[in-house]
Amino acid sequence: MCGIVGLLVKKPALREHLGKLMVPMLIGMTDRGPDSAGLAVFADPLKGTARKLSLYSGMTEAGADFDWHGLTHGLKEHLGVPSKIEIKHNHAVLTFEVSPDIVKKWLHEHYPLLHILSTGQTIDLYKDIGTPTMVANRYDFASLTGSHLVGHTRMATESAVTPDRAHPFTAGEDFCLVHNGSLSNPYGLRRKLEPHGIHFDTDNDTEAACRFLEWRLREGDDLETALHAGFEELDGFFTFLMGTPDKLALIRDPFACKPAVVAETDDYVAIASEFRSLAHLPDVKNAKVFEPAPEEMYVWNA
Repeated sequence: MCGIVGLLVKKPALREHLGKLMVPMLIGMTDRGPDSAGLAVFADPLKGTARKLSLYSGMTEAGADFDWHGLTHGLKEHLGVPSKIEIKHNHAVLTFEVSPDIVKKWLHEHYPLLHILSTGQTIDLYKDIGTPTMVANRYDFASLTGSHLVGHTRMATESAVTPDRAHPFTAGEDFCLVHNGSLSNPYGLRRKLEPHGIHFDTDNDTEAACRFLEWRLREGDDLETALHAGFEELDGFFTFLMGTPDKLALIRDPFACKPAVVAETDDYVAIASEFRSLAHLPDVKNAKVFEPAPEEMYVWNA
């Protein structure tokens, strides 16, 4: 059992309040996921060719005392790549203007225990072990701004409680997925994808779904077509919530065993596993509130 939350604000003025509105949603899902928590937030894209990586140092020997500025100095000294770093506890967002593959290769060689959480122009990602309240306070989620976000609270059922197995999962650039449920064929998906050069970081079944859908997008599908393929290939019980630079998307399996509820107003679209995580939202009493149907796609544009 896990908890999912999503929030997309329709009015630009609300972007400054995105994190503040979301934190009670995430904490409301504590009973469904006390082991770990995380979220991905999407904001305005970086300009030109700039890219950013969300990084986690908690599995290194230094932990929260990791020398982030030494990392940026090394990038400049060894690769001639100037960069900018924004640090929050044992997470950091590294911004630069070269191919992400060049920076990732260098990081893997020089900092093998540093975990890369996300890549892109719009996404920042934070996840860690601990209760949702602990994680939200540790990374000051209430201060986050942007157009939309995807969050998760985890109660582990099929893999260890570690930061890298917490949700959201990402693949490619600016794509993330959170999951409530379980898949029965994650290793079949791995065998299908690995010949295409797709590497897996964990044994978590959610990562298999995330990498399958991102692979379909990379092969040329739009999001809706990729999700249709997911109904054919993904076997199990699931509610998936996904974020892209300009969309929030929700699907449930054909049996709709895993709960979800949506509240939509002229100001926002909010999604959670249970209504209690939506009850604090402004004007929610006048929202259109509904339970998403099984095997249907719900896509909202940011």
